[in-house]
Amino acid sequence: MIETLAARRGARGDDSVSALLAAIKERKAAEDRAAADQLDLAARWADLHPPESIHAAASFPVPGWEHEEPIAGEGAPLVAEFCVAELGAVLGISTTSAKRLIGHALELRHRLPRLWAQVQSGLVPAWRARSVAEATIHATPALTREAAGWVDSQVAAVAGRVRPAQLDRLAAETIKRYDLALPDPAADPEDGYLAVDPRHVTIDTQDVHYAGTMRLEAELDLADALDLDRALAHGAATLAALGSAEPLDARRAKALGDLARTQTALDLHAQGVTDARAQDGLPVAREVVLHAHFDASTVGEQTVFGATGRMEEGQRLLLLDQVRAWCADTRTKVTIKPVIDLTAEHTSPGYAVPDRIREQVALRDRTCVFPWCSRPARGCDIDHVIPFDPNADAEGRPQPGPTTTSNLAALCRRHHRLKTHSAWRYTVVAPGAFEWTSPHGHRYRRDQTGTTALDDPPPVPHPRRR
Repeated sequence: MIETLAARRGARGDDSVSALLAAIKERKAAEDRAAADQLDLAARWADLHPPESIHAAASFPVPGWEHEEPIAGEGAPLVAEFCVAELGAVLGISTTSAKRLIGHALELRHRLPRLWAQVQSGLVPAWRARSVAEATIHATPALTREAAGWVDSQVAAVAGRVRPAQLDRLAAETIKRYDLALPDPAADPEDGYLAVDPRHVTIDTQDVHYAGTMRLEAELDLADALDLDRALAHGAATLAALGSAEPLDARRAKALGDLARTQTALDLHAQGVTDARAQDGLPVAREVVLHAHFDASTVGEQTVFGATGRMEEGQRLLLLDQVRAWCADTRTKVTIKPVIDLTAEHTSPGYAVPDRIREQVALRDRTCVFPWCSRPARGCDIDHVIPFDPNADAEGRPQPGPTTTSNLAALCRRHHRLKTHSAWRYTVVAPGAFEWTSPHGHRYRRDQTGTTALDDPPPVPHPRRR
């Protein structure tokens, strides 16, 4: 009897495990189907907004007005620029991400039709097809429609199962096969695709890790790469000999920073800088400009800073101990700027925004205040939420859109144009908080915590797949 009960429990356990696996598999299939549907709907959204839908384009060629937007390769249709932002807002993604989604959909449907059919039939997951579309859209030099079709046939033959390295080789072969390389007399005609120089050094300054690090990616000449590797190995070994107990990778990273600071010191010395010297008489080797914000309180006669703060660069949390460590080097130049009261109301009589108000608005808003946009406010325009009327004073009327803190907001150039030349509208609902309304009536609140979708318009029937 005991063995029978145990066997039954085991059977029930196997049944529940099997059911759980089946449920997970079903959810994954639904996720893949939804991603394929999203691509299809994004392409159909583009179909509804061709360049011809820009009513003012023919008669009002005013700078800043909406224009056609090429977001995929040769042979894919153009779309009206401003339609991208509304799709992104509804999906809860940035306008840039929405542009990428529409571009991938159009690239697949018009230039990679075999892969598109495999996605829509469920044979290839959407994410895999989108990686191929990303490669064909941004290939250098640009792929013709025929060249993209050849890539399509190769990728579709293996049901989209290509790794990034294989895709790179396929793109290189396509460029060679279709003679797309940029003319270069020094290049071997048989290897024309090598005219595309892959070397680069990219530092992702917008993505700062919570540990205070940034990602660096590089493609170097072979000899340069080997020289750098030896220099980093030597620097890491030197740090270890001086007593550093940090891991090898951390010492190599530190050695790279030492190389950069050494070069900075040499540059300053070569330029004859005499006013940027530390106590040891050597040129300043580190001059890092950071915008760090810490809460402070007064205890007796001392100002006490909180242990954590916010760094504007990358919008990341920052530890006070990290700032202390960065500033500990005697050859580090430290500049402390005055504290700006973000709650104060500043006003200027004219249309131009003075630097002190611009700085206040940038610190308050942190990023562009359009829904889901993350472009840093320091690189944005400062917009009058209620437009400034240049004729108000001359006509003896009150200024409807004064240059005052509560009527200003940070908008990147794309979304500034969108607000000025489309049906998007926004209002100030609280200091640093804004409510946006899209052309189709969707509403969003944007404040320092991010974007929140508010009450949506009444639901409409879901369009059927064609």
